[in-house]
Amino acid sequence: MGMKIIMINGSHRKNGATALILHEMYQKLQTYPNVEIQFYNVADLNMNYCIGCCKCYKNGKCIFNDDIEMLSQKIETADGIIIGSPTYASNVSGHVKVLIDRGHFAIEQLLFKKYAISVSTYENYGGKDTAKILNRLFCYSGATISNSLVIKTPFSSNPFSNPQIHNTLNKATDKLYKDIYKQKTYLYQKIRHFIIFRFGILPFVMKKGNEYQGVVTKWKKHNIKNGKII
Repeated sequence: MGMKIIMINGSHRKNGATALILHEMYQKLQTYPNVEIQFYNVADLNMNYCIGCCKCYKNGKCIFNDDIEMLSQKIETADGIIIGSPTYASNVSGHVKVLIDRGHFAIEQLLFKKYAISVSTYENYGGKDTAKILNRLFCYSGATISNSLVIKTPFSSNPFSNPQIHNTLNKATDKLYKDIYKQKTYLYQKIRHFIIFRFGILPFVMKKGNEYQGVVTKWKKHNIKNGKII
């Protein structure tokens, strides 16, 4: 059975440090059999901002039929996801924030039973903050976090000037592949997600009734039936 992995470069710079790191991981993934990799640069995507209308929760889709909707559908059918973002003001890039807002992640449980790696790059400070934001997104959305990479590198420099980076990326990529292949379970992550979903997301959605019918429909599509995730 084939494996599908989505990679997203959250930097506007297609040849910056974040992109170079992700491309190195892409090359490693290509060495494994039966792996389909789809790589997306946010700079190439037509992305509208979320306007907070919440119609997606009722209708199951956004009022904007743009590339975010396309990408969300691609993620839905994937086994794994890697998102990389540079650090801007101790946060993810603006493009990644739009993706988080519009991508149907947490409430809809887009990443349920998928595996994820976060990659954050930074020059001075805040790289861990960026990683926390990405990892929180993964956790709330139902993913198993296979790895989280926080890489310090000077602006417009080659991140591979540090000889350890190649080894770090190869190990992280190999672990993601093996986690997906073996359907690895991390008990702490599983319990944490259960608590977040069962006592946070589920009762909130149920209280909304028909206004969140699109969410319940997506849960069923993700094999979350009657609010059961375990």
